[in-house]
Formats: sequence, C-alpha cells, structure tokens
Amino acid sequence: MIIVENFGEVDGKPAHAWRLESTDGLSIRVTDYGARLTELHVPGSSGQTADIVLGFDDVESYVASPAYFGATVGRYGNRITKGQFRLLGTDYQVDCNEGTNHLHGGKNGWDSRIWSADIDEQNNSITFRTSSPDGEMGFPGACDVVSTYQLQDGQLRIILQAIPNMNTVINMVHHSYYNLAGHASGPVLDQLMQLPSEFYVPVDGQLMPTGEVLRVDGTPYDFREMRAIGARFDDLPPLGVDVFPGGSGYDHNWCLRGGTTELIEAAHLHDPASGRRMKLSSTEPGVQMYTGGYLHDQMIGKGAQPYCKYAGFTLETQKFPDSPRLLQFPTTTVMAGETYRHEMLLEFSSI
Repeated sequence: MIIVENFGEVDGKPAHAWRLESTDGLSIRVTDYGARLTELHVPGSSGQTADIVLGFDDVESYVASPAYFGATVGRYGNRITKGQFRLLGTDYQVDCNEGTNHLHGGKNGWDSRIWSADIDEQNNSITFRTSSPDGEMGFPGACDVVSTYQLQDGQLRIILQAIPNMNTVINMVHHSYYNLAGHASGPVLDQLMQLPSEFYVPVDGQLMPTGEVLRVDGTPYDFREMRAIGARFDDLPPLGVDVFPGGSGYDHNWCLRGGTTELIEAAHLHDPASGRRMKLSSTEPGVQMYTGGYLHDQMIGKGAQPYCKYAGFTLETQKFPDSPRLLQFPTTTVMAGETYRHEMLLEFSSI
C-alpha cells in the first residue's frame, strides 16, 4: 500500500510525501515538491536497514537549501556557459544562477515547484507531472514533463520524460546524494566506486567543460577498477575555485557507451562497513559524479543530523554539460513533438 503524508507548505500550497515499500525491505519516500526522492531505505549485510540518501524532514528545508537533494532537475541539468547557446540558427539567453553561468534549469527550475501526482498501486509506482511554458527561464518551447519512481524487489527505477511543442534543449537529471553507510554517517571517501569509462570531461575554475574529452589512463579520474572514492584526492587539482573557494574532490562528467534506449552500466558502489552494494544503469551517455565538496556541517539533515564535507556523492546520468554550445558532445536537442526519455535503474544487494 502506498501511504500519503503531509509534508508542509510552499507559498501557501500544501506539499505531500508518499511512502512505497517492496517485500525485501527496500522502501522510498518521495515528495511532489521537485518530484524528489527524500528517503531510500536499503538493508545491509546484517539485515539492518539505513536511509542512504541525503535530505530533510520537511518541505520548508528543501525550499531553503541550494543543494538539489533528490530533485528532478530541468529543463537543463548541469551547466551552460554564460547561459547562451544557438539552436538551429536562433540565439538564446537562459537564466544564469551560478555566477555568470546557467545551472540546473535556473533559479526557478523544475526542482522548485509542486508537481501533480498519480499513484499506481498495482505497479508500486508514482508518477509526477508538470508543465513548462515557452520562454520559462529563457528556454524555447512549452513542455509536458513526467518523473516516475517505481519500486520493485531490490530495484528502484526512475523514468524522466518530456515532450516539447517547439525545438528545444532538454537534459533532465535526477540529483540524489548517496551515502551507502547511511545519510548522516560521515564522509563517503572510504566507500568503493567503479565507473566503466575510459574518458572524462575536464573542467575549468568555474566548473565549465574545457571542450576536451580526455582518457582516464594514469589520472585520478580512472575508476575502471573499483577503488575508494577518496583514494586519489591528493592527486586532484583544486575544484571550481573561481566560484567556490576551497573546493576539492570530484565534480566531473564521465563518458559512457550509452545514448540509446538500452540500459547500460554506469556505476558500481560498495560500502565495506555495511556490505551494501548499488549498481546504476542508465540510457544516457554520461554520468556526473560529484563528491559533495561544498557540503558542510551547518547543513542540518533528516533527524536533526548535521552533514559534513563529502557527506554524499551524486551520480547524475545525463548528456554532457554545456552540450548546447559544444557540438562535439552528445546532442541535447529535442525536436517539436519528440519524446525525450531518460531511464535509470538502481539495483541493491549486500554481501
């Protein structure tokens, strides 16, 4: 049974949360504010269950936070240099909300609204819907938008879809921060990660792609063999110092062999302490792995627990950042009437 709960108010409008459970101990909580995942409970090898996504207990805290915890992000997830691009001969200027650049749909992106919700008890799923008018945050074309969460035994499936009425760019992203030991258990740097990628996209001091695609061989960006997330932090250059002084860790796109309708492997994770394992598959050609280097202990999460630097990592399957400007990257152009579809599959186990 899918249970609905009150979750607070946004601008005088009620927000709600829903709980879905599977028969093997896996459960989630989602909210209509930003069509976001707020809890993900996963059993460990001892049978003990932990909530492995960062977040808050009420909608007001999500409204106040800049972290995008668990959100459905759009119309364009990730960054666009100066918010400017040319699409089929027409120049566009979209909202710039991170310094002089565009990030995650702009200051009023799809993460910052209440969506409608449709419940499907038979398939143990919930589908959130919203619409985006032509010109919203500067993007061309109106869109009908869908974000679906389906919980099955050992699996969480997330499906993101949009249909525009004009030619536009779309790059929807799911933005959970994961910590396989539990959402407030400290840094994730000792947890193990594998990214099946031979190439990554380097960034400049504003976290914008340089336009290059480089091999990971001999670099701290090589995760082809499973290793601790923080094992090579000392070999990394400072991160995003022009926008976030003191930044460190990873916030980069790795290139996958996706970009079709077929699910392909994007990441494998293992927490040795709890035994939890997570496998991520996606239809997208890239995955942005960010290690939470700008999180801090003034950010108070669920259960009044403070978070910390490196408290979680994101795995945002996606097209590449700045793709509307860098035409050598996989296209984010969606033609009028076409269906944009992005699927993710999270599979959980323990040893």
